[in-house]
Amino acid sequence: MKLIQKLKEIWSIEELRSRILLTIGLITIYRLGTYIVLPGIDPTALENIQSQGSSGILGLVNLFAGGAFARASVFALGIMPYISASIAIQLLTIAIPYFQKLQKEGESGRRELNQYTRLLTIVVTGFQAAGYVIYLRNADAAAVLPTLSPFIFWLSTVVILTAGTLFVMWMGERITDKGIGNGISLLIMVGILARFPGSILEEFSSRLAKGGLISFVIEMAFLIVVIGACILLIQGTRRIPVQYAKRNIIQGGKMMQAGGVRQYLPLKLNASGVMPIIFAQAIMFLPATIAQFIPGFDQNSKFLIAFNDITSFAYNMTYFVLIVAFTYFYTALIINPTQIADDLKRNSGFIPGVKPGKKTEEFIDSVISRITLPGAIFLGVVAIMPAIVMLFDVNRSFALFFGGSSILIMVGVVLDTLQTIETYLLNRHYDGLTSSGRIKGRQGQMYQTA
Repeated sequence: MKLIQKLKEIWSIEELRSRILLTIGLITIYRLGTYIVLPGIDPTALENIQSQGSSGILGLVNLFAGGAFARASVFALGIMPYISASIAIQLLTIAIPYFQKLQKEGESGRRELNQYTRLLTIVVTGFQAAGYVIYLRNADAAAVLPTLSPFIFWLSTVVILTAGTLFVMWMGERITDKGIGNGISLLIMVGILARFPGSILEEFSSRLAKGGLISFVIEMAFLIVVIGACILLIQGTRRIPVQYAKRNIIQGGKMMQAGGVRQYLPLKLNASGVMPIIFAQAIMFLPATIAQFIPGFDQNSKFLIAFNDITSFAYNMTYFVLIVAFTYFYTALIINPTQIADDLKRNSGFIPGVKPGKKTEEFIDSVISRITLPGAIFLGVVAIMPAIVMLFDVNRSFALFFGGSSILIMVGVVLDTLQTIETYLLNRHYDGLTSSGRIKGRQGQMYQTA
């Protein structure tokens, strides 16, 4: 009854209702698009493409595209080119002064950076679409209709895939602006979740055939434990107390005191989010990608086979080390102890027991270094968890839900969405979604005490 009452309260808020309906509508269009096959492809001859696109590293790409990659859909590339372009622009804001200046210019700078991201998305999608055409011909040349000339097929496929990615990007931005937020992440999550029911049924049927329903129950219980651990990883925060000195200000012709309150500086256990996993996956794709363009390279070499097999020891060890390294790298990029120390000093804030300035910077840097290590190791373990559970004869498609960026994205987006809905409820003087306190999303918050 409480759930029904809460749903009625959510539906009674007109603005929230319109945002939810818009989000559902755009998600429906996105899911329908993943089943529209590219022109020039025989839909009845996709077995080889679907089998290759559902295994190995390509299986991870297909997972993020909601199955569209293996179905040769108009949305086959999904939103990944836009994510790649966003990462590149984000790195440029750190390395190039011009982009640093745009980042500091507020809303106008953000709009210009978004425009650069869109233009770069077109370029990235063009290259990936051309590579996808080569993949289609290599995977199953019979699936391409012989009546269509190779050039016309190449040109039309590149244009349609590029348009498809741009349309998905537009839908993501509309969900962010006019829907319930986190549009890009929400589309990725929907694509991942679309394969979840089928994976569960496949694993259940497999265990039922082997007479191991108890093992299936154990698997589901372990999946719940992994989800709980991911929630702890996303929400884990080291709160550093910050004291603001009292100061006299003149307001309305009267002398008043401001400041004198204690707040907390939240440093996330995993400040980098899923970016280290995405960076590491991009690096792991390189050997197979480069090998395709090297004439005479042995595609059956032990090196290439090891880095195409997500269950191999070499793959997972390299993957784990890359994630730990990228976690430190990306955390250093997004958290600047010098800037934090300067901002605290400028606003008359200080950490009790630590001198302002250089000492504060060193203290914050040491705390970040200490909490990043367990966060990086935890993130690395979560990333290689699918390979670990596959050792226990878990179906490959179902094992992918036990770890990696997929489960972190799902947990993070669900928490952010619930936080958004709860904010609307509290603003309308309703109770929150939980009785144990406010839901925290992936963003850090400042906690103030009286």
